[in-house]
Amino acid sequence: MITRIDSRQVDELRPITFQRDIARNAHGSVRVSFGDTEVICAAMIEEGVPRWMKMQNVPGGWLTAEYSMLPYSTLDRKPRDSSRGRVDGRSTEIQRLIGRSLRAVVDQKKLGARTLWVDCDVLRADGGTRTASITGACVAAEMAFQRLIVAKKLTQSPMPKMAAAISCGVWKDECVLDLNYHEDKDASVDFNYVMTEDCDMIEVQGSGEEATFSEEQMLRMLELAKKGSAEIGAMQRECLADFDATANLEIIERMRR
Repeated sequence: MITRIDSRQVDELRPITFQRDIARNAHGSVRVSFGDTEVICAAMIEEGVPRWMKMQNVPGGWLTAEYSMLPYSTLDRKPRDSSRGRVDGRSTEIQRLIGRSLRAVVDQKKLGARTLWVDCDVLRADGGTRTASITGACVAAEMAFQRLIVAKKLTQSPMPKMAAAISCGVWKDECVLDLNYHEDKDASVDFNYVMTEDCDMIEVQGSGEEATFSEEQMLRMLELAKKGSAEIGAMQRECLADFDATANLEIIERMRR
């Protein structure tokens, strides 16, 4: 049995926390931490849908996401996308993944002719920023939906199931769950799993980092991912269990307009 850098077991998640309403103007927001990785996820709902939906008479609403790593989130300063005049390829890939993941669990017809914007800003990166972003974005979106219900714009949440994401990999020839940066950079195989809270698959990303992996290893990583996703789903529900959607009346009044 290998000894992980932070002394976790191979099937053990990093400590995960959620701090609600971290962005006061957002309709729903959370600061999610996976160990030393920290991301602010904020959700805002606008009336109306993109022009292409109107032109094609597509019913329901839309959901989209943006992802960014703040300059001080990494050990060496990361230039802002605005200073380069474009979003880098990695950020584009991750924000599309976040959007796809949430659209898999949100009934866009029940959302109505509205657009849900989800912004994920990485405060500190220590591996798993995309998985933390998806996990936190789902909580922030549900907070926004609950407030939309209080504002009498919805009768029920259009998201019957939560979505969560987790990484697995092969590190020092052992399959491990929830890789931190030091494990991730040295892993020979890297996978990211997005699942519903009852472990139905939404998306799987995986590859060997100049290495191959066996069917046995692939199945072991899937086993670890299911265990981790179920635990994260329970944490998401616990975070939302005592959420009072009426606590910020200013947000409710803005949503009623």
